[in-house]
Amino acid sequence: MKRLKSIAKWAGIALVVLFLLAAIVPLLIPVAPLENLASAASVAPPESQFVTIPFDGTDGIDIHYLADEAAEDGEPTFVLLHGSNFNAFTWNETLDFFDERGRVIAYDQIPYGLSEKLVAGDWNGRNPYSTEAATAQLMTLLDTLGVEKAILVGNSYGSVLALEAALAYPHRVEGLVLADSAVYVSESMPPAVMNLPQVQRLGPLFGRMIGGSEAFVRQTYLDPAAIDDQRMRLTLIHTEVANWDVAMWDYLREWGAAPTDVGEQLAAISQPALVLTGDGDAVVPPVDSERLADALPNADYTVLANCGHVPQEECPVQFTDAVGIWLGQFDP
Repeated sequence: MKRLKSIAKWAGIALVVLFLLAAIVPLLIPVAPLENLASAASVAPPESQFVTIPFDGTDGIDIHYLADEAAEDGEPTFVLLHGSNFNAFTWNETLDFFDERGRVIAYDQIPYGLSEKLVAGDWNGRNPYSTEAATAQLMTLLDTLGVEKAILVGNSYGSVLALEAALAYPHRVEGLVLADSAVYVSESMPPAVMNLPQVQRLGPLFGRMIGGSEAFVRQTYLDPAAIDDQRMRLTLIHTEVANWDVAMWDYLREWGAAPTDVGEQLAAISQPALVLTGDGDAVVPPVDSERLADALPNADYTVLANCGHVPQEECPVQFTDAVGIWLGQFDP
């Protein structure tokens, strides 16, 4: 009995020590700022454009985008929405396709790509990284660029933003193209955990780990070898911009604490939609896209053979062929 009491005593002491280490060690880990980072404008390619949009509680948000001239009368405007860790350059292989059919705008949602890297202290009031804020920023960008209505084309979490916009601003969304949609993906974290001092201190390291992950990018392709150095550089171009890691952490903290619930409101979305999925998507199972198509009242469903999570990059011909057929319903 004495031996059992001794074991329990030392086990209790060990647990206390482990708890203290878990509480104290993270506060002692140095988090040195990243060096040799630049401004967004200095790393932007020639085709890049920038515009500052108003957002309450800030002095405006600088948005990076790719676009052509205004559409002719009767032509649609296509707004292209990238997924997490990606940016407007993910649409490079399909920009000409949309340009031939109307006006096209592809932009970087904050804090991705070359759009502004807001960090705590850059705003007061509502968080610019919330789902509601992202939807408002989309509409403000359209207002700024003189777009009244648009067909929203989204990939992964970009398609979630497209659905949120269709719910909040139905009069401004003519149609939806939803590729490998992350509607049913849940990656929430309890706010109490996200706001622990230990987690807060290591936050920029988490931002670097997630926002700078080449491994994540490679898993989005069915054939990772198809990602060359230039494609990887464009995908992770945000890692060349000052404050990207801190901004990424501030984004992740808000995003993880308040996940979207758009999957529960799909029956209210009446716009025509095309739901696409690569049959080799390792990030969002194709069954999730089929479920999305079944839940939307007015959706078509297409499976792209031998393609992964980002068909606009890996399988652009299949992607544009499918979208082209679907767009026939909008012809006058």
